[in-house]
Amino acid sequence: MSQSVSPRLTALDALHRSLGATMTDFAGWDMPLRYGSERDEHNAVRTAAGLFDLSHMGEITVTGVQAADLLDHALVGNMGSIKPGRARYTMICRADGGILDDLIVYRLEADTYLVVANASNAQTVLDALTERAAGFDAEVRDDRDAYALLAVQGPHSPAILKAVTDADLDGLKYYAGLPGTVAGAPALIARTGYTGEDGFELFIKPEHAEQVWQALTEAGQEYGLVPAGLSCRDTLRLEAGMPLYGHELSTGLTPFDAGLGRVVKFEKAADFVGRAALEAAAERAEQNPPRKLVGLIAEGRRVPRASMAVVADGEVIGEITSGAPSPTLGKPIAMAYVDAAHAEPGPASSTGVCVDIRGSHEPYEVVALPFYQRQK
Repeated sequence: MSQSVSPRLTALDALHRSLGATMTDFAGWDMPLRYGSERDEHNAVRTAAGLFDLSHMGEITVTGVQAADLLDHALVGNMGSIKPGRARYTMICRADGGILDDLIVYRLEADTYLVVANASNAQTVLDALTERAAGFDAEVRDDRDAYALLAVQGPHSPAILKAVTDADLDGLKYYAGLPGTVAGAPALIARTGYTGEDGFELFIKPEHAEQVWQALTEAGQEYGLVPAGLSCRDTLRLEAGMPLYGHELSTGLTPFDAGLGRVVKFEKAADFVGRAALEAAAERAEQNPPRKLVGLIAEGRRVPRASMAVVADGEVIGEITSGAPSPTLGKPIAMAYVDAAHAEPGPASSTGVCVDIRGSHEPYEVVALPFYQRQK
């Protein structure tokens, strides 16, 4: 008889429950799904600010004189060219080119990198990096228990964070991180996020999580800051056209299949894992484009969901990867992989593109991603 494994709890678990959060099991963690209305939380991030607990993400530290060489071998991006204090979006692939995970890698110092993996893939990424470290003078360390991760996202996030930190936020570029203190706690302050808005992710020790959360909550009162759960994080990233592993990304797809071939850096000197397969995938994509990832906007009110078929002229031409009502657009939206011949933007009246929602072919407009882009 198999024993059930209790979900892991973040350092803020009791606080979430005290706020009345609806909790859910996500990748083995008990996480806040929403605190009240997910639409209100979504709109607050778009217009004011939201505060997220992202402590389920997987942090892996890579250190040593050959840390850069190891990561150049293990990942598809050029990690040796990242300057200390900067970050880069990249992927780790299998030898056959399939995506194991998409990652953000921070270069903290010349010989120290912080790799941040998705919660569902953290162990897979850790195992792959550990295996690929053989022969390199570098150490791969599981630091998942060393960090709590909070994110403050939205147009008022700089003003809110400035109230509780001494760090130079004005000088902090997008995809950069710097050490500082937040509410008296040591932190890595990164200008990154998964919402389509300006914002910051704060890597802190778990024992400091509550004091930092409370300080941000207090500083954010005058700006309309609200606690925000994973449910609105998903609709925010969907509107911003950001891929989610297990939906737009998987081991069955290469970065070129996902329209993200730009993250693969063939020009780097390192012979990285998956290079040969990815070179072949790049050639295939150029000669015979695979299905393309597009945006779909409903002409009616019915909401598409992952795995639903996309059809045209009675033929299946693709599949929904993510779908939800869009609070910003006021209509249901989706991302989908569709045959290249049907990927050109246009209304259903000209493209014939529909989504099969429980037997009913609902018309959808094809649009280029993202659905939403903030004004800078």
